[in-house]
This record gives sequence, C-alpha cells and structure tokens, in this order.
Amino acid sequence: MIFCDARRLGLALLSIAALAGCEILPRGAAVEREIVSVAQGETADFRVYPVDRAFLAQVEGWPRTGEASHPWLPTSGGARTQVIAPGDTLEITIWDSNENSLLSSPGQRQVEIQSLSVAPDGTVFVPYVGDTRVSGLTLQLARQHLQEAIDAVVPSAQVQVTLAEGRTNSVDLVGGVANPGAYPLPDRNYTVLNLLAAGGGVQPALVNPQIRLRRGGRVYGTSVSRLYADPGLDTLLHGGDQVIVEQDGRQFLSLGAAGQQSHHRFPQDRVTALDAMAIIGGVDSRRGDPGGILILREYPDSALRLDGTGPEQPRVVFTLDLTSADGLFSARNFDIHAGDLVLVTESPITSAQTIFGLIGSVFGLANQTSNLGD
Repeated sequence: MIFCDARRLGLALLSIAALAGCEILPRGAAVEREIVSVAQGETADFRVYPVDRAFLAQVEGWPRTGEASHPWLPTSGGARTQVIAPGDTLEITIWDSNENSLLSSPGQRQVEIQSLSVAPDGTVFVPYVGDTRVSGLTLQLARQHLQEAIDAVVPSAQVQVTLAEGRTNSVDLVGGVANPGAYPLPDRNYTVLNLLAAGGGVQPALVNPQIRLRRGGRVYGTSVSRLYADPGLDTLLHGGDQVIVEQDGRQFLSLGAAGQQSHHRFPQDRVTALDAMAIIGGVDSRRGDPGGILILREYPDSALRLDGTGPEQPRVVFTLDLTSADGLFSARNFDIHAGDLVLVTESPITSAQTIFGLIGSVFGLANQTSNLGD
C-alpha cells in the first residue's frame, strides 16, 4: 500500500513538473516575455517600444488613433443688437391720425400688419409701399428705412417694428442639458456659454462632456472643461447653428492582472498611462507584474514610417516598467489613445506559487491516503 501511494505521489509530481515546463499552468494573463519575445522574430508583425524618457520625445510626433479630430472656433467681438435675416417674421404698427389715410379706416388711428415674412432676397412687402429690403439691418435701422418709405405715401404716419426670429436667427441646443430646444439669438454677441446657461447647464452625469458645433456642413468640437477654462474659446453663435452636448465617447480596455478588467471612458481630455493605471485600479498585488505593463495599439498604414517619425509596423506594443523612477515619470507623460488595450501581465512568481500550491495539495492528499491506509 505504501509503495502504491509513493508511486502515485511520484506520478503527480511528474505531472506538475510537466505542466511547469510546458507553461500551461492556470493563470489570468500572459507573462511579459511571452509577448515581447515574439517581436524579436523575423516574421513578427508588430513592434515593441519600451517607454522611457528618450522615447517620449519620439512618440510625441506620432499621430493620434481611435478618435476624430475636430477644430474649434475662437471667439471674436460682435454687435449687441439684433439683425434681421431672411426667414424672420416682422410685425409693423403704423399710427396715422389723418382722417383720409390710405392705410387706416375712418376713426381708426393705427394699423397692424402682422406676420410679414422676410423673403430669401431680404425684402418684406408693405401695402402701398411694395417690397422693401430689411435683411442685415437692426430693428432701429429697419424702422427708419420703413418710415422713410411710408412717408412718401402717408407723410404723417409713425412706424414701429417688432421682430419674431426665424430659423436663421435662432440656434438649436441638442441633448446633454436640462432644457434642449431652439433658442433665439438676442444679439450678435451670443456665445456658446450663453446658450448653455439658457439651456439650464450641462447635465452633471455626463463623463467629460463634449461640445459639437455644426455650422455650414462642418463640425467643430471641444470639451466643456476646456471651454470653461479658456474664455477665448467661447465662440460666437450664428443663426442656424446646432450645438450638441454629449458624453465623451472615447474608451480604452484593461485586461490581465489589473484591479479591473473592463472598458473605461476617458474622464478628462488627456489620459496618461499613469492616469489609466489609477482608473483600472492599479496592479493586482497578488499576481500582477508592475514591471510588465503593456499598451497595445493599432496605427493606420498611412502613419507608418521608417525614420522614427512614426511606427514601423501598424501593430505596436508599448512596454512600461512602473518599478523604476524613469518608468513612473514616463508613464505620467505617455498618452493613452482611444481604443488602446492596457494589459497588466502576470508576475513570473505566480507560476511558481501555483506549482508550490499544487505540490502542497498533492502531499496533503498523499498524507490523507496514508492515514486511511493506517
């Protein structure tokens, strides 16, 4: 019986040794050398770049990946008066005390002409006056212009003009605010922040909210935090603009021996590798390797370069060593791109711990078997 137990124990130990030699022990992530060593082969279709102080200056000029780039419009001064535009609606009130007025009936002292739409050519039609151009004028200048035109017909009349803005004198505020909708432009000095305030402010639940301004078939963009921080970015709005407030859609993925394995949104405009490690909960202290942080990224073929100004292969692995001061400083200055995979590799010690655990289990099983035999 003792001989059989010893034989079984020997077979179990040989099996564990075979597992260790084949490196197929159960674990949750790859060891860094398993990935990096493949890049040294002649047929490797990816490149490995260690991230250190010297490499940061090189990679800074490489193109960004995984996100669309939108320019933004700086602000400029504008007039604080309304300007009439095609599509607006005017209401004209004419006072005339003349008993034989062409515009009013006997005993009537005022005439109201409502819902006068400004035509595409910028004119409105006034009875006995004809088409009169008002587009591009302020309300005061339009009143004077109409007053002069009506004086030729009714010299004693007085004119008042009010404006109801049309589509070309209003903007649309879409999503991400308390009160989305169409808002009239009160003057030509109305800015994006004015519109956000009118809409009740940005919803606090949005992660790193973004502003998208659609104008004339083009899209401009910036983040709300950047807009708040720099008054020079609070651009003026034009009639017909569409302002969209939405959550930052950029994400990166974390896998391996990390605190969290998940998709993570960008909580701010710039996320560095050190920020990413904090977002994912750091390295699992039981099995992770802080000296083996890998960032996997894919570049388009148009970004490939052989002179160092771009990656040499479309698939790239950046390696970070968080056990050294240079590695930590470099991680704080290395940007994560949308779509990146942050892989925390398994510590080599984990395999040894697994083997010792299996050996301990086998010895425990053998002891139990021996006790049963006794």
